[in-house]
Amino acid sequence: MSRTSPHRYLQETELSRRGLFRTAGGLTAALALGSTFAATTADAAPSAFTHPGMLHNAGDINRAKVRVAEGTDPWLSGWNKLVANARSQSTWTPRATATIIRGGTGQNYSLLYQDIAAAYQNALRWRVGGTEANAQCAARILNAWATTLTSVTGNADRFLAAGLYGWQFANAVELMRDYDALDLAACQDMLVKVFYPLNNSFLTNHNDACITNYWANWDLCNMASVLAIGILNDDGAKYDQAVTYFKSGAGNGSLAHAVPYLYTDSAGYALGQWQESGRDQGHTMMGMGQMGAICEMAWNQGEDLYSYDGRRFMKAAQYVAKYNLGGDVPFTTYTWGTGQSCAQSSQTVISSTSRGQVRPVWAMLHYHYNRRVNLDDKYISQMCFSIAPEGGGGDYGSDSGGYDQLGLGTLMYAK
Repeated sequence: MSRTSPHRYLQETELSRRGLFRTAGGLTAALALGSTFAATTADAAPSAFTHPGMLHNAGDINRAKVRVAEGTDPWLSGWNKLVANARSQSTWTPRATATIIRGGTGQNYSLLYQDIAAAYQNALRWRVGGTEANAQCAARILNAWATTLTSVTGNADRFLAAGLYGWQFANAVELMRDYDALDLAACQDMLVKVFYPLNNSFLTNHNDACITNYWANWDLCNMASVLAIGILNDDGAKYDQAVTYFKSGAGNGSLAHAVPYLYTDSAGYALGQWQESGRDQGHTMMGMGQMGAICEMAWNQGEDLYSYDGRRFMKAAQYVAKYNLGGDVPFTTYTWGTGQSCAQSSQTVISSTSRGQVRPVWAMLHYHYNRRVNLDDKYISQMCFSIAPEGGGGDYGSDSGGYDQLGLGTLMYAK
């Protein structure tokens, strides 16, 4: 088993996916070369943002619509998971409130994450199935929160709420942005005034803690929110802020810090140790979903973060999948600074806590690496099909962990 030092990164010269759009004749060339080339520096934001262009583009939506209408699997099975979910019903009533609290006294953040799941899932039912009642429901939920929510607060966990629910809310809005009954301007304004300041504060100051104190997911969800708000609002500065942090940020969510050690296993597959692997597997798989969301949103704007730094994220996903399928993976002692004083802490072994936990994060990764760019993703693929078809919010637990990802990847990503 060989290991690469965290300080020895691939230095190969690569083209960005957006550069391929400009120089090689558009999407066909980008897809043909996607398995080989990736960006090494932060590109400028697109001169014109693509809409819909976050977790789903127009092609994704049309493919799901056509395949479900034909009754073809696996799309039909994914559709059935969507329709069966209680939060996908057009009768869902929003519970918007002015202040959302996560962490400390008076927590009520479940109101927000359940309503976001309902908005997103109703939006998918409208986009794929064409049912007007679902569109009306999604718009009703989003408008209620856009015109009611004024603050997200609590202890340090408020930054998790701002990150997770910022990018998820923006994705639901993106699916509905052309629907007449949606108050798009109110949604855009609320995200900028309520969510972005917390996202930016965390990425800039990390709650006044040691830069390594917070786990990768804290950075990742806030990066995802900044990226999603940038796309929704056609705001190039925010888009660039998120992409630049992904590539070179100081915190644990930037790619080189989130995947500190690289290996090759006995079968010849490249693996990457995830920053939270010594913590537990639930949060580790959460990281697959958060970084995956960032990569997918950027991809739909012409930026190939999936392949950045020698496909470092793919190596991490292979590592996480292999271990959670029951395989053995290497582990290098992980040491970091904690609190405000950067007191040293270490993990010497990979954690078996929550090993094999099911989270709907794998379809997005498999259908990108294996189907879009034709790579051998053995462990990701096995993980994907072991839990297919993927469900949505609440299908994987009633607490917040069951809503950390929007899910439904079988329906929306199968190719």
